[in-house]
Amino acid sequence: MSENKKSFWQTCMFGYIPAGYFAIMLVLVIVGQFFNVNAPGFLGGFTLCSILGLLLVKIGDNTPFVKTYLGGGGFVAIFGAAIIAYLGILPEGTTKMLTSFVKDMDYIGWVVAGLICGSILTMDRKLLIKAGIRYFLPVIGGIVAAFTLTGIAGAISGYGWRQAILFVSLPIMGGGTSAGAVPTSETYGNLMSQGSEYYLSLLMPAVVIGNALAVIAAGVLNSVGKKFPSTTGNGVLMKGFTLQERNFDNDPITIEALGRGFVITGCYFLIGRLLAKAVPGIHYYAWTIIACAVCKIFDIIPEDLQADLSQWYKFMMKVGAGPAVYFAIGYVYTDLGVVIANMSAIYLILTLLTVIGAIVGSWFVGKLLGFYPIESAITAGLCMANMGGSGDIATLGAANRMELMPFAQISSRIGGAIIILLASILPLIIGAGL
Repeated sequence: MSENKKSFWQTCMFGYIPAGYFAIMLVLVIVGQFFNVNAPGFLGGFTLCSILGLLLVKIGDNTPFVKTYLGGGGFVAIFGAAIIAYLGILPEGTTKMLTSFVKDMDYIGWVVAGLICGSILTMDRKLLIKAGIRYFLPVIGGIVAAFTLTGIAGAISGYGWRQAILFVSLPIMGGGTSAGAVPTSETYGNLMSQGSEYYLSLLMPAVVIGNALAVIAAGVLNSVGKKFPSTTGNGVLMKGFTLQERNFDNDPITIEALGRGFVITGCYFLIGRLLAKAVPGIHYYAWTIIACAVCKIFDIIPEDLQADLSQWYKFMMKVGAGPAVYFAIGYVYTDLGVVIANMSAIYLILTLLTVIGAIVGSWFVGKLLGFYPIESAITAGLCMANMGGSGDIATLGAANRMELMPFAQISSRIGGAIIILLASILPLIIGAGL
């Protein structure tokens, strides 16, 4: 009996932590919350998000129906964290600490930086050149289909086709909050009769609900791909190519290599922010992607530095971009109060049709261009409909396709810039609506 217990505690894993060690860590975290004590700063935020995120992911990965149709652990970690935040279970001091960890310390940016730089700079160079050129056509297809379906439903329901497009479809497809809803509301404030704060209050429920539906849809598409294998490349965007890091597995993992990969990632983000200062109309994530892509296309980064980036990328995929970030997204960014307050049947139908339109448009246009439909719908469709960088991680996590992060970021940042441009001209073309 003791041997069986010992075997279980050693072989059962909560992510990257054996069950025996995890149980001790979980008890410590719970006791810390009881006495309203956390480790300070980044350390405290990462520890809490990791332990609670690993617990929720384990539950989701072992829950029938949820693990099959809703993305399993990623879904449960995100919405479980949102429920914890909504019910106010954690102490106020913990909530402030987690908010600072995610927003002020930009934990999500730290994760996205590692995924962008690592995935682009160690990916198949031919894929980047060939697939990137035509990637925007499925993005446009998703936008057109989303606007069309939602506009028709808005007209039929009496909600108003202009309002449906401007205040439901457009913010959902707009790349999240700081790079999407906020600049869009400011644009609306300049063009319409109300102030930007008023329009932001109209846009945010659509953004939050659309993000939730995108995460759910990603899990559903993952299941569709398993039932219909011909529709998916299982993480490969384009037929005949692979989207994966170069094989550096034979290189020994060293602390120095991880450190270099970390610093190189920071340097590329610095380049992105410098370029954003020169051309502020484009988000620095997009400039970071462009800088990485240019270096990859022209083969500027030496192979030894690519090996360093590969090690850092693998660390981020295994530790940084998993359960901890799911919990952080759910707790800080997923406001269940906003979602519940806007749960009218018509509004839900309009948001759902936007997400369905994003899927359908990108699916069929992508298929015509030689992309796998599931991967095209997830990246060019759902990653337009979610909440930017944090939404990309949640969506790809639910779809079990984190390796598609470069294309997800192209959708969220560059595609989001297209939506902001549309926000500045659509009210003038179709009428302001309000």
